[in-house]
Amino acid sequence: MGLLLLLCNSSVVLSPLPPPAQPRSPRAAAAAPVCCTSSARRKIMSTALSGALSFSLLFSPPSIATESSPARTTKSEPSVEYCREEEKEDGAGAAPERVTNEGLVEEAWNIVNESFLGSGRRRWSPEAWQRKKEDILSASITTRSKAHELIRRMLAGLGDPYTRFLSPDEGDEILAVNGGDIRGKSAVEVSSLLQGPNGTSVKIEVKHHNCGPVQSFEIQRQLVARTPVFYRLEDAENGTMSVGYIRLKEFNALAIKDLVTAMKRLQEMGSSYFILDLRDNLGGLVQAGVEIAKLFLNLGETVTYTVGRDSQYQTTITADAAPLVKDPVIVLVNNKTASASEIVASALHDNCRAVLVGDRTFGKGLIQSVFELDDGSGVVVTVGKYATPNHMDINGNGIEPDYRSLPGINNFFLFTDAPCLPLCRGKILLKLVY
Repeated sequence: MGLLLLLCNSSVVLSPLPPPAQPRSPRAAAAAPVCCTSSARRKIMSTALSGALSFSLLFSPPSIATESSPARTTKSEPSVEYCREEEKEDGAGAAPERVTNEGLVEEAWNIVNESFLGSGRRRWSPEAWQRKKEDILSASITTRSKAHELIRRMLAGLGDPYTRFLSPDEGDEILAVNGGDIRGKSAVEVSSLLQGPNGTSVKIEVKHHNCGPVQSFEIQRQLVARTPVFYRLEDAENGTMSVGYIRLKEFNALAIKDLVTAMKRLQEMGSSYFILDLRDNLGGLVQAGVEIAKLFLNLGETVTYTVGRDSQYQTTITADAAPLVKDPVIVLVNNKTASASEIVASALHDNCRAVLVGDRTFGKGLIQSVFELDDGSGVVVTVGKYATPNHMDINGNGIEPDYRSLPGINNFFLFTDAPCLPLCRGKILLKLVY
């Protein structure tokens, strides 16, 4: 079986969607949280600001971007139609199906039964789900289209807008890469075959839709992602300190590399601290968000927890190296800060590496996995969720900032080696005087 462009078993997806109705009060787990007291947050804020920042710094981010040209593609004429033996369900001479209509519905039911993590107001229970199966399979399912419709209705009954059915026509299937059959290979293995040096070519063989023609493409590898990082150095109003302002618009393939470059250049230019602007950043590649959070954290500190019914989605993600920078950080957030952005913001916040300024974040912290069914269709199922280092559920709650706007900090005393609470790791306590 080839690799579906949309349907890759157990591929984790986290993408922001329009907000559902959501509660606004966070829920804490029983485990002891990492604590940043108000004094610790003031320490970060005071170190970062010895005077008010310019108004343009906070409300007019840079507008310069670079973009590389798109990849060139050559394609062959479509060849004869390629069909799996089970795909032609009607008509004389149709091959016997490997899965019955009832079996297909039960396959989708089992995926939900084993992996689905309910996150909405409608509570999911194994007993109710078992009754759903009995009701659906109590009558004969005469056509494949009827089976697909029953799966759609079954999933819609979960009350989760992210769990859904994918018909066979919603994805093309890769059959070969550079002449090599990819049957039996994982999505990661196929991805590595597709990747290569910029400017080189890769040949792929693709079957269109469920029972469409096979076509060959030669694609020139080129970098097409835009840089999501914009940065500049600003002076504080009294001119005694400089701030490195970084706006991160999304978490794409260039985010990590370009952010590292920006931070190093700003440090070389004399930056004393950083402002990381995540406003209107709806997320993107979750792994990019995790790796960016690690750039600011000490070895062993928690980036995020994942929670799920299946053990593969119950993990603790921690920083695996020393931080790239140790300078104080202010993170700007708003109600369009979502998904991977919330992972970064909460990781820095809960580990006392940053203060958050702005509005409560969006509250999207679910994990979806895509499962291929036997007839080439598939189901997207919510299988887990992300929790902050303080064990707060991001989804539906968002993250509350420390400040709505940057306070004017004009006077403060510096106490070196002053004791900080045990769960806060700072050695310098700055006390504000208003």
